[in-house]
Amino acid sequence: MKKTATKKAITTKHTSPVANKTAKESPILKEVKQLYGFMQDNNLESIEYDQKGLYLRLVKARPAMVPVPVAVGGAAVSTASGAPVSAEQQYKEVFKAPLMGIFFRGSTPSAPPFVKEGATVQKGDVICLIEAMKVFNEIRAEYTCVIKKVLVENGKPVKQGDALFAVERA
Repeated sequence: MKKTATKKAITTKHTSPVANKTAKESPILKEVKQLYGFMQDNNLESIEYDQKGLYLRLVKARPAMVPVPVAVGGAAVSTASGAPVSAEQQYKEVFKAPLMGIFFRGSTPSAPPFVKEGATVQKGDVICLIEAMKVFNEIRAEYTCVIKKVLVENGKPVKQGDALFAVERA
């Protein structure tokens, strides 16, 4: 849940930082520190300050996401030449993951999957969820088709572009 606060016109007076070089700490810096303290004390994601043409927005930094390589899906099949065959080569048409995250077949672990193998889905139907940064993104069918095979296990990580479902246009 994102928390945001807007604080308008703190009532302390201040001068420009250039005019106040002799002071140990400028009034603007004091106000920024007050805003930062308020933001930390109230566990806010961001805070905005607007007074007489001075606009300031403080936003809490988020830790950088580092991708970790993970083997996904079933084992690749080899051709006669010994080269592995990807899901895209194995099946005529596939739905691919539009983003990186965790693949879920249903809305909850105990809920039935959105689609099963052999089911016909209409364009726009929800076929799965991908959780990215604690947000569950609905993945919808790109066109009317029959789900031939589910290519990823429930709860497994996927990368953008990974094949999720083998399909056949209806």
